Amino acid sequence: MSTLTTEPSSSATDAQTYFRCFAGCEGKHSIYDVIYTCPTCGSLLEVYHEREPLKARNPYQWQQLVDSRASTTKWPYGSGVWAMREWVVPSLRDENIVSMCEGNTNLFWAERLGRQLGVPDLWIKLCGNSHTGSFKDLGMTVLVSVVKQMMSMEGNPVKAVACASTGDTSAALAAYAAYAGIPAVIFLPAGKVSTAQLIQPVSNGAHVLALDTDFDGCMKIVQEVTNDQSIYLANSMNSLRIEGQKTVGIEIVKQFDWEVPDWIIIPVGNLGNISALHKGFKLMMDLGLINKMPRLVAAQAAKADPFYQSYKNGFKDKISVTAGETLANAIRIGDPVSYHKAVKAVQETDGVVEQATEAELAEAAAEADLTGMYCCPHTGVALAVLKKLVKSGQIKSNERAIVISTAHGLKFTDFKVRYHESKLDDIKSELANPPAYVSADANAVKDEIAKRLGL
Repeated sequence: MSTLTTEPSSSATDAQTYFRCFAGCEGKHSIYDVIYTCPTCGSLLEVYHEREPLKARNPYQWQQLVDSRASTTKWPYGSGVWAMREWVVPSLRDENIVSMCEGNTNLFWAERLGRQLGVPDLWIKLCGNSHTGSFKDLGMTVLVSVVKQMMSMEGNPVKAVACASTGDTSAALAAYAAYAGIPAVIFLPAGKVSTAQLIQPVSNGAHVLALDTDFDGCMKIVQEVTNDQSIYLANSMNSLRIEGQKTVGIEIVKQFDWEVPDWIIIPVGNLGNISALHKGFKLMMDLGLINKMPRLVAAQAAKADPFYQSYKNGFKDKISVTAGETLANAIRIGDPVSYHKAVKAVQETDGVVEQATEAELAEAAAEADLTGMYCCPHTGVALAVLKKLVKSGQIKSNERAIVISTAHGLKFTDFKVRYHESKLDDIKSELANPPAYVSADANAVKDEIAKRLGL
């Protein structure tokens, strides 16, 4: 690893990257201020990068720069996020960047599954192949790095970070905060996250509070707690998270030699991820790196589908629901915070919102697993929605489709075990493949093999 070469922040750089109101109110706010919503209208903020300074490099120069950095050992550019440093938070000093080489996750060509589904050019972006096992690492490296720099500033009040979570956000925040030496407070809905997700923040030394409510209830409490500026809010309503997560879309285009796919399907809950995808593509469009947008698909679980319900009414009103029990617990959210950003993402990309039932998501995950994958239930939601869109003719057989796999399947072993033991409520487990318990006798083993292989 090369020696740190400190790049101090400058007033010019800070002036080029700042918070502004997503709804269009006037005013600029430093990204190092403790602020989450517009003080004028209460809308979410967004991190905005002035375009003209970025246009000092032409599209080819940007492509060459990013290509030359990714996966190298030169700090911090080996990270898939910080390889795009100028597009994320250029004013951060090297010593305050908190990175565990997140990003650079592989695109898996799902050739066999794609042929079965009728879309041969199908790829799965395996975001779960990251430090804590989900795409949430991409946003957390940015947020925690900014907090570390904030805490180095005289008079800054921040002493800790906090989030509400359905599992993956808490794991990412706890790991990155531990790496930075910053206290983390985690609010989880009691009994509604997997054991693997619960133990991650516990192991990283976070202060884990399991609350007798759902995610939306946890979100309300963490917003109240973080009104005290000593505790910094780390949920996706904090636009710093979006800056890291937007690199997923950029990375996909980079992996296809800067060509844009036709479709990207992503499971959504709080709607920060699809908003981030759109933001990354919009930046590339503005800088001339690409000349078209992919069509974005927001995939929801039918038992927690407020965005789908809003889409069906033409986004005339934001619909909130009481999210029901779903296998896709990370997207069990009934009142998504990033609703307005996600509406823009869908509308500006001629996108689609669709949902999948519990049976559909479970079978889609099992079907993919039989072709070599190992899907989390949220990826199952996205794959089930893909199947619907192919069947309806919206996604054509000659189009390139990308499914975002948001987390590693190993976080959801209980889901896998219960599926193959046919113990999931109201699900038939059509593709169940339980182990056969056979006596330690060669003839008995041969008989079992013959039965299974049809010999």
